[in-house]
Amino acid sequence: MLKRVAVESAAEAYLELLAARGIEHFFGNAGTDFAPIVEAYAKRLSQGLVHPRPVTVPHEVTAVAMAHGYAMVTGRPQAVMVHVIVGTANALGGIMNAARAHVPILFTAGRTPLTEGSLPGARNRYIHWAQEAFDQGALLREFVKWDYELRMGSQIETVVDRALAIACAEPPGPVYLTLPREVLAERMETLEYGDPSRAPRNSATVADAAAIAEAARILAGARNPLIIAKAPGRDPAAVAPLVRLAEALGAPHFDHWHTHVNFPQNHPLHAGYDPAPYLAEADVILAVESDVPWIPKLAAPRPEAKVIQVAVDPLFARYPIRGFPADVALAGTPRLTLAALAEAVVAAGPDPARVAARRQRWGTEHAGQRSRWKATARAVMGDHPIDMAWLSRCLGDVLDETTIVVNEYDLDVTQTCFSTPGTYYGPSPAAGLGWGLGAALGAKLAAPDKTVICAVGDGAYIFGSPTASHFVSRAYNLPLLVVVFNNRAWNAVKRATKAYAPDGWAVRTGAMPMSDLEPAPDYELICRASGGHGERVEDPAELPGALARALKVVSEERRQALLNVICKKP
Repeated sequence: MLKRVAVESAAEAYLELLAARGIEHFFGNAGTDFAPIVEAYAKRLSQGLVHPRPVTVPHEVTAVAMAHGYAMVTGRPQAVMVHVIVGTANALGGIMNAARAHVPILFTAGRTPLTEGSLPGARNRYIHWAQEAFDQGALLREFVKWDYELRMGSQIETVVDRALAIACAEPPGPVYLTLPREVLAERMETLEYGDPSRAPRNSATVADAAAIAEAARILAGARNPLIIAKAPGRDPAAVAPLVRLAEALGAPHFDHWHTHVNFPQNHPLHAGYDPAPYLAEADVILAVESDVPWIPKLAAPRPEAKVIQVAVDPLFARYPIRGFPADVALAGTPRLTLAALAEAVVAAGPDPARVAARRQRWGTEHAGQRSRWKATARAVMGDHPIDMAWLSRCLGDVLDETTIVVNEYDLDVTQTCFSTPGTYYGPSPAAGLGWGLGAALGAKLAAPDKTVICAVGDGAYIFGSPTASHFVSRAYNLPLLVVVFNNRAWNAVKRATKAYAPDGWAVRTGAMPMSDLEPAPDYELICRASGGHGERVEDPAELPGALARALKVVSEERRQALLNVICKKP
């Protein structure tokens, strides 16, 4: 159906089309290039047109991470707009995160005005010369699926529809659209657009039937198959067929560097988070949406072991180098491919005795593993400073099916248990620090009835623009609990140095330059400055009570809370 709407400018037409295409939120960190957008929003809000809802986010790191978190929970892309080249540069780490995590975002930036004359929107500020780039899109072209500059108002439907279609096409990811101020200021009287959009949208696909049959034959004949997964849970509908497949084989499932709930972690076939000790005995490995199923320098399967890779893109074509083998590569929508593969494995008839023996073995291993993990936490429950394993266990004890956890590294997942898809999210493999706070805010915006807990290290908290993040939480009534695992150090730097030179100068002298974060700020005060509840926790016996108080503030008072937990320094 063709719709016709009266508008006054291209900026107004742009916002109207975003609303029509289901964009619910417009995360913005504004600059002088936003003037036509601000004017168009003022008119729309006066008319009661609230979508896309403008959300003021005073740092680009938080703005992109919020869009990431919202899409992560809902699957729906949102719009972000930043200020010309400088805002784009600030946002780039977040765009890298979204690209590698396959998260769709309509990422936009103003463009310094094109003209020096009298056109509406032309240059009228000192900064409008130095803030122009020869090729603004080159700043991030390697990490977006598509980039373009809007040339005229009449293009808006075509450009926006193409941007959104490409962002959502598998594998999804961010796209980049630049918006010159004169174009946004262009006078228009009407916008005509199709409703709904008729832009091509790729349908879900399943891997080739012959390849599925070959993979099923290999798996059904295996003596020691194992499954390694990172992110099939990006689509919650992929979890059930993955469980059926594991059960049909009696095969253990390992979450390796997992970013989602891929498999119920209380299932007897869930074998933990490190497949490395078991690679040598495996004769078949099924890697599911796993970019790095093992680290060859540390541990690798036997050369004769068969490897089957299941992913939207088993090549991970945007990685410059990735040499993991595949005897069978099943490209397609994981939920469909896994369902077809599970059916094919059942039809291939794996040996029932072998399946039963494997189920028995891995069920026993699962129970023993959980018992050992619990004992690990109990052994350090009285340690001063607090051990991260005990903090993670205390946090795990307060989780339920209505809680979403956003973990930027320091939560020890052996001390928690997630069984429901969509209740746990980990960081992008791009590892751009500062993602956690904004992603948790985006998750809370997407799921306002859920309790959202953000677990971050102190370094990741600093990177997450905490002043901006706590401002957004207060301004938009997005109460969440932030738990800072404060070890006052860059532990990743220390670990890398020790692994690189185990007998080197740094280890022998105990000097680790550029790895300490002392004197540590009082992080709880940053949260309090935005009206939140903040506590410093140093006594391990106080952890359960502190968590209970903080969660009560979040759930009953509808205020944000932060616990600054002083942990052992590595």
